[in-house]
Amino acid sequence: MNHTIDSTRETSEARTTEERFVTPATAIRQSNDGSYLIEAEMPGVSKEGIEISVDQNELIITGRRAFPSTDGRVVYREIRRANFRRVFELDGSIDRNRIAARIENGVLRVTLPLAEQVKPRKITVEG
Repeated sequence: MNHTIDSTRETSEARTTEERFVTPATAIRQSNDGSYLIEAEMPGVSKEGIEISVDQNELIITGRRAFPSTDGRVVYREIRRANFRRVFELDGSIDRNRIAARIENGVLRVTLPLAEQVKPRKITVEG
């Protein structure tokens, strides 16, 4: 993985103040213009349940699901009753003011554009 985006080491399940989190499956791609795209699977999370923040050099993604109450007792469950959280370390080449995100069909897409000063450019030779 490139040094521009490093996933911090987190366990597959983390527990904080009575809220339970699991690490969403992610994929990171780099486009032709150098920007990065993080795709994170967050089934059951709506736009209102997404929280994305940048704190110093960390990109923090949290997805909260609404769990409907059900009558009766659960006989069998494979579905985890947990929310999602993932933290990525960013370096200075990412333009933090232009980070954008959207969620569709349970997949969160976060675009991390490169800062203009680090994009490759051609230099014209005169003479």
